[in-house]
Amino acid sequence: MSEQTTSAVPAWEQRFRAARVSLPEWADDAPDRALYVSNATGTYEVYAWDRTAGTHRRVTDRPNGTTDAELSPDGAWIWWFDDTDGDEFGVWRRQPFAGGADEEAVPGVPAAYSAGLALGRDGTVVVGTSTDDEGTTLHLRRPGAETTEVIYHHAEYGGVGDLSQDGALLAIDHTEHGDAMHSAIRVVRTADGSTVAELDEVTGRQEQEARGVACLGFAPADGDPRLLVAHQRRGRWEPMIWDVAAGTETELKLRDEQGREFPGDLSAQWRPDARALLIEHEYEARSELFSYDLAGGELTRLDTPRGTVSGATARPDGTVEFLWSSAAEPSAVRSTSGEVVLRAPGPVPPRSVPIEDVWVDGPGGRVHALVQRPAGEGPYPTVFEIHGGPTYHDSDSFAAGPAAWLDHGFAVVRVNYRGSTGYGQAWTDALRERVGLIELEDIAAVRAWAVESGLADPSRLVLSGGSWGGYLTLLGLGTQPDHWTLGLAAVPVADYLTAYADEMEALKSLDRTLFGGTPEEVPERWRASSPLTYVEQVSAPVYISAGVNDPRCPIRQIENYVERLEALGKTHEVYRYDAGHGSLVVDERIKQLRLEIDFVRRHLGEGDGQ
Repeated sequence: MSEQTTSAVPAWEQRFRAARVSLPEWADDAPDRALYVSNATGTYEVYAWDRTAGTHRRVTDRPNGTTDAELSPDGAWIWWFDDTDGDEFGVWRRQPFAGGADEEAVPGVPAAYSAGLALGRDGTVVVGTSTDDEGTTLHLRRPGAETTEVIYHHAEYGGVGDLSQDGALLAIDHTEHGDAMHSAIRVVRTADGSTVAELDEVTGRQEQEARGVACLGFAPADGDPRLLVAHQRRGRWEPMIWDVAAGTETELKLRDEQGREFPGDLSAQWRPDARALLIEHEYEARSELFSYDLAGGELTRLDTPRGTVSGATARPDGTVEFLWSSAAEPSAVRSTSGEVVLRAPGPVPPRSVPIEDVWVDGPGGRVHALVQRPAGEGPYPTVFEIHGGPTYHDSDSFAAGPAAWLDHGFAVVRVNYRGSTGYGQAWTDALRERVGLIELEDIAAVRAWAVESGLADPSRLVLSGGSWGGYLTLLGLGTQPDHWTLGLAAVPVADYLTAYADEMEALKSLDRTLFGGTPEEVPERWRASSPLTYVEQVSAPVYISAGVNDPRCPIRQIENYVERLEALGKTHEVYRYDAGHGSLVVDERIKQLRLEIDFVRRHLGEGDGQ
């Protein structure tokens, strides 16, 4: 197998090293001041962009990178979250937009996991914190005050939704009802914390009738109490407008050009004039954009190429900027004006292979898989690259990892198993109680198709994934030992009971919802879904990588699994690195993939790695 490259650096490595940028976020009252994240220096950091002057400035510079940042509405301050080596536990700091020393943004708020941030035009600040001992706390600092007060607290996980334009109202996403998969919304007055309105579609309902709602933002107009909300009343995510003062709800029953309901999920955001919405439609691993006029009810399609919009923002001049890519074409920040608004400096990364859509009948319904084939004739050695989340989905977007396997002659299959988003609420909500095992049934159905169709060589099948995908990899190696030749598990859940004891509170809440109780309440479910339970049945060589500061898939539970592999004499390799749930350092990412490629090629006898 050979890599096609025009440089001494192989194409797969060029894709990782090529600079890329996120969608710029602009200040509400200073739209020519923006922030974005880029890996231009080899580590993902926050950058300030003065669009008038055309200047770009790196804001943060930390060994393990920075990605969480916000601009104050007036554009004067850049807020960024400061944790320790990727452990996600820290405080907010800020610095002037033009540059200068960092300072602690809200002194007195203790270090914690972030539960959101809201910055008001009038100087109101709301900081959300989450800890294992205290649950969720929202800290309010009033304009001109030096101290904060607690405006909300609950043991269950929640977070900051949004502040109204005048700072008088605060929307809170919460799960006080105990169902972390379906949040509720409470709107309170910032003056005294009293409740204005509540939207809860879980309490009092049967589990199968529970529906989530999520805050999408207050209308950008002074004194306007309208809150844009996402709801699941028709079995998928759709937008509606909730006037929290009047107590009225306006559902937006959107239709396409032929008058049909949209399949898949719909999201929305306000356009700056508060008279229209920007609508994003996600369906079958792709997305498209529309503008919706509230007065006339007119939906207008915006011109975007076929692929995936990874974020979009409506500008005050009427244009829409969006981050777009496809599996074959690298990302760029584009505009509905037809321009490329922002492209990272340096060479554009090499293109890759388009995807083909495959639908396979599974035990819970049709399963959507994204397939990419390398050059040559099959059957190919094949990597099943399993996405994390689990409430996430693989899409037709550019990804350096799958492209690297294609360069090395492997077919790549990605499966949007039950639990994935974008296929309706029932599909997402299906993974309860038989956690992990349900997803693997869908993956097994696609595996059977891949072998029977001649795509995949059954003697060279690699099960691979990170985070929840790493968890499914280890669980699959133990419960489906005859299906897989090798396994690659990055930052996985390996020993679920220990993982629950050590992980961050937000994930504990999700796990209690998925399993229907704690390990003490339903121990048989937890044991049935833990990779450690099946470690004796593992027959394939397995490679594991783990961040020693990971709060999501903590290192202790991985070490427990590795110790069992060693005691049983199972073939395995482990790589530990100094970061959290993955790395923001390009060299580290390349090193990890190079180690995985080398492991696979050695065990499959495919020759030397490159």
